[in-house]
Amino acid sequence: MTCDEAKILLHALLDNELDAGHAREVEAHIASCASCTAELAAQREIKRVLADTKLHYTAPASLRARIEASLPQPRLQPSRRSVLRGFAMGSAVSALAASGVVAVVLRQDDQQRILSEVVSAHLRSLQAGHLIDVVSTDQHTVKPWFNGKLDVAPPVIDLTAQGFTLVGGRLDYVDARAIGAVVYRRRQHIINLFVSQTASIEHRPPKTQTMQGFNCRRWGERGLNFWAVSDIGADELTEFVDKFEAAMKANVEG
Repeated sequence: MTCDEAKILLHALLDNELDAGHAREVEAHIASCASCTAELAAQREIKRVLADTKLHYTAPASLRARIEASLPQPRLQPSRRSVLRGFAMGSAVSALAASGVVAVVLRQDDQQRILSEVVSAHLRSLQAGHLIDVVSTDQHTVKPWFNGKLDVAPPVIDLTAQGFTLVGGRLDYVDARAIGAVVYRRRQHIINLFVSQTASIEHRPPKTQTMQGFNCRRWGERGLNFWAVSDIGADELTEFVDKFEAAMKANVEG
């Protein structure tokens, strides 16, 4: 176990959330690593201080009274004008629905939900033993491993020469279905490239978003959806996606 892997699991160890096997691995590493021993001691001290600190605050009754007084008072009976205004608003919503605007909003909400699931899958992969199902730096070993496990095997491209080392792949689950995850490493940082099949064959240009402290760059190409997730900077993640797209295009044209 490396220091990076151990430090990810220190909080879980302190909160007794690790199974016996992983707990022994972390404890064995800490016993032989002065840096991780110091980190564990610091986290224990922080936990102790927070437990001893009285952070609970009860607002005074006067504050509640002022807030309630500032709220608009409910009317016992709606006026004719408010009824007409409500009818007009309902008609406007119906018109928006007919024009497809509501559907667009719902699709955007669905995209955010899936993005949240992708980031959660990235976090799960950082736990010991969850990152890789097939370990290999050879794209000709990783890509065939997906055959028969998914409807469409994800493209696997070796970008080691460009500074992004292929380390393997695994199956993951997003939006209640199995998808492929191709794993790369940039220095000590992990990049998960999630790939799923879609009915759309149109190109969707890459877009970067940040969620839970991770950068995520998503795009669509040739009937596939891609999400690249990592804690590296947005500029480096953009570089990774650009190099991946260029290599994928060269493979298709070649």
